[in-house]
Amino acid sequence: MEKKAIMIAAGHSGSGKTIASCALMAAMKERGLTVAAAKCGPDYIDPMFHREVVGVASENLDLFFQEEAALRGRFEQRCKEADLTVVEGVMGYYDGMSLSSWKGSSYDVARGLDLPVLFVMPCRGMALSAVASLIGYLEFQKGSRIKGILLNRISAGLYPRMKELLEQELKARGYEISVVGYLPDDPVFSLESRHLGLKTPEELEQKQGRLKEQLKAAGELLAETVDLEKVLELAKGMENGENKEREGKREKKEERAGTAGIARVRPVIAVAKDPAFQFYYPENLEVIEQCGGKPVEFSPLYDETLPEGAKGLILGGGYPELYAEELSANTVMRLEIQKAIREGMPCLAECGGFLYLQEELEDVNGKIYPMAGVIRGVGYPQRKLTRFGYLTLTVEEDTLYLKKGEQIRGHEFHYWETTDNGDAAIATKPDQSRSWACVHAENRLFAGFPHLAYSSCPEMIRRFIEEAGK
Repeated sequence: MEKKAIMIAAGHSGSGKTIASCALMAAMKERGLTVAAAKCGPDYIDPMFHREVVGVASENLDLFFQEEAALRGRFEQRCKEADLTVVEGVMGYYDGMSLSSWKGSSYDVARGLDLPVLFVMPCRGMALSAVASLIGYLEFQKGSRIKGILLNRISAGLYPRMKELLEQELKARGYEISVVGYLPDDPVFSLESRHLGLKTPEELEQKQGRLKEQLKAAGELLAETVDLEKVLELAKGMENGENKEREGKREKKEERAGTAGIARVRPVIAVAKDPAFQFYYPENLEVIEQCGGKPVEFSPLYDETLPEGAKGLILGGGYPELYAEELSANTVMRLEIQKAIREGMPCLAECGGFLYLQEELEDVNGKIYPMAGVIRGVGYPQRKLTRFGYLTLTVEEDTLYLKKGEQIRGHEFHYWETTDNGDAAIATKPDQSRSWACVHAENRLFAGFPHLAYSSCPEMIRRFIEEAGK
């Protein structure tokens, strides 16, 4: 069949985008289609549901981290690998990089990639007001990209009347938009959340023991309540090949950026990966490989040694505060990481990894545990979102990986703070409304709260790999 793609978006967080996306993908897989997925914005957890629970390839689509042309080329290349690509939106449909901008929003991604949008509309406690709400989303931007509507939290008895009401009222205002189906009020369409959004698939699986079965059941129920043929009809055909030349140029550019300075033997880069450290963009790992590194996973929770032959170390984000006792109890690993960094092993650490490298960490119950002790400081909870959103990092003076004036893009999203954020770089919001000092950059260590998008400055990663290869 023709390769197709569609975005699932909504007016606000908590509307059911993730469960709708996962259930739709499960239903399409059951029909025999090859399905791929993507997530708008910098979110880590939703792609885990796509990959680990539904079992489809997924990546992030972010217009702050990548230019539109590069993002489009990459996305169209990915679409060639599946019959249907489902893109899950982020936050509210028009919510962008700043309070007053739709730049970087789900709408911006749909516009940039020319994607049709299936709009999830929660209907609990609403009737005619749902029309007013939808009209607002359709008219806020005349080219809204909204081509279909999926109702959520509505009964089977009420659905036919709501479908008729919405389609008639929208048609009267010049919008030929179909309501393609609904998600009923059913436990299979419920996913548990906490302070960083949804709980991870691994946690839910440990708690419930049936997450994959739940989403499979959600897909089966969605197949009964949603017109899947209509969804496929709305999805945009992506098999056009118009970007082959541009994609080829992009790949050659990446190859040039990645091959300069590569050692003959690819240095092993130890990448922390377990329930405490699990926030990684697949594209970041690709950049490591393009720059000559060999990522090898290990667990600070369960392993006693770093991977054999490790020459570099990456400690990503995650939930060390939920596993502080276990991380602290693994004294052998803590001391090995401390020794490796102090003896000069190149290390990049962000957010949760940054907290792990400090002297102590306070957990969710107020208990304080020793950590790796590489950085002076104590991590502690704020009970509220400390810093949130996109940022650009600029170093004040030359560091080993970033030179003075060079920039790399990233984002922050955390409820834990530290007594020492560092001062090697300045983080600035996209609208220039706020900036603050952050990051420890001593010797071969670069550590701070910001999650980094390696593709926005591959030169930084090339230098990191070069140091690891020495």
